[in-house]
Amino acid sequence: MHLQWISQINRRLFSGSYRSIRTKLLFCFLIVTLIPLLSLGALSYYQSTKIINSQFGKYGENAVAQLEQQTSSSLNRMKQMSETIYSYLLDPAHADLGNQAPTSYNDIIEKNDFEALLKSLRTDLTAGIYIITPSGYYYGENNLDVVKLSKTPEWKINPTSYKGIYWLGFYKQNHAMSSSDDSNLPVLGLAVPIHHSSGTQNGSTILVEENAQELLHMFKLFEMDTKSHLTIKASNGKVVYESASAFMKKDSDIIWNRTLAVNQWTIEARLPAKAFYLSSGIIRSNTIVVAVISCLLAFGIAYLFSSKFTARIRTLKDSMQKVSFGKLDTRVPIEGSDELGSLDMSFNRMVRGVQSLVQEVEQSQRLKKEAELKAFHYQINPHLLFNTLNSIQWKARLQGAEDIRQMLYHLTMVLEGNLDISQELITVGRELRMIEHFLQIQEIRYGDVFRYELNCEDSLKQYLIPRMTLQPLFENIFFHGFTDGIGVIKLDVRTEKNELMLTLRDDGAGMTEEKRERLFIPGPKRRGRGGLGVQNADQKFKLHFGPQYGLTVHSTKGEGTAIVIRWPKEEERSDGYNQEN
Repeated sequence: MHLQWISQINRRLFSGSYRSIRTKLLFCFLIVTLIPLLSLGALSYYQSTKIINSQFGKYGENAVAQLEQQTSSSLNRMKQMSETIYSYLLDPAHADLGNQAPTSYNDIIEKNDFEALLKSLRTDLTAGIYIITPSGYYYGENNLDVVKLSKTPEWKINPTSYKGIYWLGFYKQNHAMSSSDDSNLPVLGLAVPIHHSSGTQNGSTILVEENAQELLHMFKLFEMDTKSHLTIKASNGKVVYESASAFMKKDSDIIWNRTLAVNQWTIEARLPAKAFYLSSGIIRSNTIVVAVISCLLAFGIAYLFSSKFTARIRTLKDSMQKVSFGKLDTRVPIEGSDELGSLDMSFNRMVRGVQSLVQEVEQSQRLKKEAELKAFHYQINPHLLFNTLNSIQWKARLQGAEDIRQMLYHLTMVLEGNLDISQELITVGRELRMIEHFLQIQEIRYGDVFRYELNCEDSLKQYLIPRMTLQPLFENIFFHGFTDGIGVIKLDVRTEKNELMLTLRDDGAGMTEEKRERLFIPGPKRRGRGGLGVQNADQKFKLHFGPQYGLTVHSTKGEGTAIVIRWPKEEERSDGYNQEN
């Protein structure tokens, strides 16, 4: 059917029905232009809306996950505080801590010790920690009005017979003795009734309050960013938090929800389907507008080209000669409506392509030259750094600061290896020399408190290893494994057939299995220096030698860490090329 339709169009265009070449060209141009244009527009709209809806859905899920993480962090922190206090009160050694104001010297000492514990548990976000006794007396900061607290709605519904912990939710901290800057501060509250029949604090309640300004501000930002309605409910159905704006739930709403593991609160974010697909509607409207404008523009251009399709062979010949002389800005005017006009158009397109290609080559050469100049500039900067360090080293030597001079000397040696980007693969011996300079710096810093044992035959030092792979691993040992630099480091290099096996051990703090598994997981940039050096070193070996090589980490919490590196033997040749054994 499609072939018959195309055949009919072909016969009508190139038969005697249409005598004008301009009409034929116009009609063909419109068909060739509009069909791909409209098809591309429809496909672009479908793919764009699909991607945008998917990305927006994932963005909402990730945003709710962040809310869950931040809220769980606050709840866990408060729960740990209450558990610490509860354990303290259950200790028989603190039986003198009564539920009345202290009257004896021992009671005062016990009260001061307990309140010192409460202060030590505080963080920057803690709004208050109190132990409220049945008599109305309380322990904690002297800013609590128990009468005002008893009138707080969240506190009133706290069941006296409740066993375990009771989350009060979000409320205003307006139970201070006097007005202050912290009055009406939004807080998140946790109440823990004390049930211990043999203890003096039986019937008392632990109250932990945390500043909720940042948490609530994060909720507001989420609502503004996603235009969704946020609701947090407790396990018993009580609404802990809800967006202030009015909202009518519908079955078509897009829902993102999470459940907090610490107290089974549920976080639910609802977004109306109309708002969720708003971007799709905008894309559809813009696609239609662009399609209409493109059709009009295509029609205008086609009419303009077809109306000027006559051009002379002499003009085309002269233009070709000008182009052959290097005048790439030469263009042939399109003034005819016969076949010569198509030649003129083809010629102009060809010249524009050549001119564009020449411009691209010139741009490429210019960028290449700029890159070479930048590379030369970056080679100059290390010389400035080394000259400055050498000047400081001589100054320290003249003033008798031998430790500083030695540290600067070894630092210069380490930096010289780090900043030498001319070689990505260096010998094992050179890498070990940089490690010795690094350890000299640590010895000057910490003193003779650690021991370094190296077991590497001289014949193995000729083989190649990626530059700057061992130094970050040694740095992790001192910053994360050792305490005040105290410990033993063992480095063993041996050969197995055509491969090298390097084992780096320390008897430092070690790490948990969960942290060890996270070392090689790619993801967002982590805080601190732990793990990033291990991952980078592993990637270097895989990039240079293949995915089957790299690092293996074995660690036991409190006993130390062992890192095993395996890579093929490869020697440095005198002509600058490397060869494999």
